[in-house]
Amino acid sequence: MSVKNIAILFSGNGSNLEAILNKVHNKTFGNTTIKCTLCISNKPDAYGIIRAKKFELDTIIIENKNFKTREDFDKALVDEIQKYDIDLVVLAGFMRILTPVFTSQIKAINLHPSILPLFKGAHAIKESFQSEMMVGGVSVHMVSEELDGGKIIAQETFKREKNMSLEKWEEKTHSLEHEILPQSIINLLTE
Repeated sequence: MSVKNIAILFSGNGSNLEAILNKVHNKTFGNTTIKCTLCISNKPDAYGIIRAKKFELDTIIIENKNFKTREDFDKALVDEIQKYDIDLVVLAGFMRILTPVFTSQIKAINLHPSILPLFKGAHAIKESFQSEMMVGGVSVHMVSEELDGGKIIAQETFKREKNMSLEKWEEKTHSLEHEILPQSIINLLTE
């Protein structure tokens, strides 16, 4: 029996954090138990902090605004993560572009609300909805220096419905996110 430790980084609502904690934290898959050992947020008022507390997990706050450069912030993240025996870092709505200070030292995955390589960046849901694409979806990828450009490890899609609203598109996207991210963690840590 082995134990694999994950760190989850988030900036906001924390719905993906909660999906991971519900489906993965302290659960055993085959011969592997997965534990969330570390939660970090760059926002002291992120609702995800309250969600983590439901699982008796404290969140470490490292505010990017307290650092002069992206590299200084990333170094603080790396220093904190390296205090723990972390097997995988999961970015779950962590709204920061990470520099090589982070990406060269930390094995991490990110969830993105589009079918990459299409619609990179912060407005992916709206851009994919406004496109002529007949499908929407989500991607999980390895974190690299390039924004939303790391190796894709999982993707799921849904079909555009007739007269579909942006709200329904977002709902379908988030529903897929809550399935694909926990499953990707399981797949990566139990291979």
